[in-house]
Amino acid sequence: MKYALLMYGDERRWAAATEEEIKEAYAAHGRFMDLLTERGAYLGGEELDGSSTAVTLRTGGGRTLRTDGPYAETAEHLGGFYLVEARDLDEAIEFATACPEEIVEIRPVVEYQG
Repeated sequence: MKYALLMYGDERRWAAATEEEIKEAYAAHGRFMDLLTERGAYLGGEELDGSSTAVTLRTGGGRTLRTDGPYAETAEHLGGFYLVEARDLDEAIEFATACPEEIVEIRPVVEYQG
């Protein structure tokens, strides 16, 4: 089964990080991707640009409302994701626990047939 591991964090902390801290964060993610690859679980993933670059659309009633910025005002923003193949939720939790980020939301991916 496919799962999305959604990583959240405080963008202010990332913006204030030193070059060395950023290099270590990328290295930690490299090690995490190696683990997923070794287990045959890595399907993809990406770092996302800052929430200030987001555009949110709300549609309904024949109209579209555009808001610059993320869907919700919050201290933690979606910063990236991994798409993994796991045999069940327990294995997805195992992968998320190994992720170097402090906040990881696990969401099953709906796979449509046909």
